[in-house]
Amino acid sequence: MAAEAKQTCYEGSSVQSFQFYLEQSGEHEAILQCVHNILPGLFKRTGTDKSSLDVLGVGSGGGEVDTQMLTLLQSTFPAVPITAEIVEGSSQLSANFKALVAKSTSLQRIPFVWHIMNSEEHERQVNAKAVVKRFDFIHMIQMIYYVDNLTNTIKFYHSLLKNNGKLMIIIEAANSGWDILWKTYRKDLQDDVITEYRSSGDIIACLKSQGLKYEEHAIPNTFDITECFDPNSQTGQRLLNFMTAKDFYQSFTPEIRTGMLDLLRNKCSTEKDGRVFFNSNMSCILVHA
Repeated sequence: MAAEAKQTCYEGSSVQSFQFYLEQSGEHEAILQCVHNILPGLFKRTGTDKSSLDVLGVGSGGGEVDTQMLTLLQSTFPAVPITAEIVEGSSQLSANFKALVAKSTSLQRIPFVWHIMNSEEHERQVNAKAVVKRFDFIHMIQMIYYVDNLTNTIKFYHSLLKNNGKLMIIIEAANSGWDILWKTYRKDLQDDVITEYRSSGDIIACLKSQGLKYEEHAIPNTFDITECFDPNSQTGQRLLNFMTAKDFYQSFTPEIRTGMLDLLRNKCSTEKDGRVFFNSNMSCILVHA
C-alpha cells in the first residue's frame, strides 16, 4: 500500500461516497450508542486522580465520533485539562472535524494538534523524536484496515499508553457480512488501499500473540441493502461501490458480480418483510496498558 494512496483514500468523490454510506448504514449511531454505554465508566477508571488527560485519535475522519467522546470526557472530569492529538490522512475530513470543533464552545477549550498524515507516517515521526508524548486514551475507529503491518501498528500505539491507559479499537466483527464478503472475494477486492482485510478475529489473535490484556464489546448493526439487487437503482449502485471499494459494474466480470450479489443476499444478510438487511455488526476492543 503506497503511503500516498493511503493518505488520500478519503479525498474528493470518495468523501462523498463515505458520507453517503454513513447516512445509509447508521454506523456512527451504533458506534455512539456503544461509546455512551462503555466510556463513562472507562473514563472514570482511567482518569481519576489525574492532573491532566491526553487523548490521541488515529484515523478520526470527520470527527463525528471523536467530538462526542471528548465532550463525554469533559463532562466526566470538568475541572481537568484535556489535550487532543488527531492523526488523519484526509485533509478534507480533517477540515470537517475542525468545523465541528469550531461550533462547540466547550471543545474550543481543548488544545488540538492536527497530524494530516497516515498512521505509518505518524509512527515514523514519533520514533524520530527524543521525547515521546504518552496518552491516557487512544482510539482507532474503523481504520485498522488501512495499515500495512497490524502487529507493528498495535505494538506502537500500545507503547504510547500511560499507566492505566486504554487503547480502543473499533472494527467490523468476525463473521459479519463485511468479514464474509471481503474474505470470500479477497483477490478481487484487496488493492493498494486495503491490502489485507481484517476483522475483530484478526485483531484479537494479534493481541493474544503479544500477550496484551483486552476486553471485547459487541456493537450490533444492520442496514438495508435491498436496493443493491436492483441494477437500475442509483442508491444500490452507490452502496455496492462503497462496499466493494470499486466501481461495482465496471470493475468485476458478470460472473463475479452475480457471485457477490448471491453472497450478499444469502450469507451476509437476513431478509425480513421482503427487505434485505446486511449484517454490519462491529466489535469494540479495549486494550489495557
